[in-house]
Amino acid sequence: MKTHDNALSAVGVDAEDERIYRDLLRRPRATLHELAEHTGRTTVTLRRAFTRLEALGLVSRMAGRPVRFLATRPDVAVSALISRREEGLAQARLAALTLLAETPRTENHSPEELVEVVQGQAAVVQRFTQLQQTATEELLVLDRPPYAQDPGRQNVTEMERLAHGVLVRGIYDASALEIPGKLRLAQESVAAGEQARISPDVPMKLAIADRRIAILPLSTDASAHSDSAVIVHSSSLLDALVALFEVLWRSALPLPARSAELPSGDGADLSDPELFTLLAAGLKDETVARQLGVSLRTVHRRVSEMMDRLGARTRFQAGLLAARRGWWGQDDFRGP
Repeated sequence: MKTHDNALSAVGVDAEDERIYRDLLRRPRATLHELAEHTGRTTVTLRRAFTRLEALGLVSRMAGRPVRFLATRPDVAVSALISRREEGLAQARLAALTLLAETPRTENHSPEELVEVVQGQAAVVQRFTQLQQTATEELLVLDRPPYAQDPGRQNVTEMERLAHGVLVRGIYDASALEIPGKLRLAQESVAAGEQARISPDVPMKLAIADRRIAILPLSTDASAHSDSAVIVHSSSLLDALVALFEVLWRSALPLPARSAELPSGDGADLSDPELFTLLAAGLKDETVARQLGVSLRTVHRRVSEMMDRLGARTRFQAGLLAARRGWWGQDDFRGP
């Protein structure tokens, strides 16, 4: 079965009913018997399917004989189904809050209530997604390999949170930006509203939602697979994780959105933010040249000029000095 044959499953339409709906869209004037003849289904099967589709608002029965059904325009019908599903989800959220209010609370929580272990890559991905979805005010993220999900794909859930006004702050380990396409995705997130920085010393992956729940890998071994994680609820341990994030944030370098025009040639502007950010974060010269579309020789020359101009001994120091002198035009490098 092709993937698009079940595109409406998210709004409660099963695959067979969707195929019948598609057949009706392609043959809007067909009678029930003509559809049965063309699709190889019985009229009884079609009548039952149309009853379900009618309840979903995807078809309507036309007056007169022979029996005909009219397919509702897909954009109208699916929008209505999405709205209905969203209403159901809103009711489920209210029900969850009601259940939470009915749950007995104790001042002294047992350790198993504060920390839980999630095992299995699918379970880790699911809990990470859930944690992001529950964030209503702030999402703090430490980003570094290895990944449980494809690092070359945009984090759709984060983009949705940004669209809902959630403050997202992310710190990317320099090694993450060595992955093809990862820098572009990070810059897209910045363009969408994420506050992002780069550090050469991100110790682990971490996500914290509204400073009340966090998820982090069970192992800090960079070569380990992301198949187990720890969920930390409100506690002194969670407070320590938030404090760790803030310490790293203050020492990290701002990641700007992608420039409208990438620099090229020997006349490129020395104050280009992407060059400073990538070099100061510890990326290899070859990677920087590839990302910015300049030659390796040009990168070497510009690095030397930059460090001489700033009086810096290391690249990271040069990046810090450049930021503090306002070369990047950041509103406040020190940040919150």
